[in-house]
Amino acid sequence: MSLAGCATAPVRLAGAPAERWPGLEPLLGVDAGASGLTLRVRSNGCAAKADFVFRVDRQAGQAVVAFARRRLETCKGTPSAADLAFSYEELGLTRADRIVIANPVLRPSA
Repeated sequence: MSLAGCATAPVRLAGAPAERWPGLEPLLGVDAGASGLTLRVRSNGCAAKADFVFRVDRQAGQAVVAFARRRLETCKGTPSAADLAFSYEELGLTRADRIVIANPVLRPSA
């Protein structure tokens, strides 16, 4: 699945089932913008960028990026979503990189 965005190279979601990547955060979506990636994650109202870690592995001409929670969200707010922005620079990427997101993507329920 490709995502449209301002990046010169496409961003692809690996779309792996959650069981295959149990430590990775299931994502609600990813947006590739001009300056970086924005993740949409489930949240009870207190998810913050500092709660997440990432890893970039370069293989076969691609940058495979994986995101995981550093700590569980413990607030008791209303379940919703949070958008977390990561610049290409802080991820160690450039806009020209072919980027694959390893995290599972939650499909909207019908």
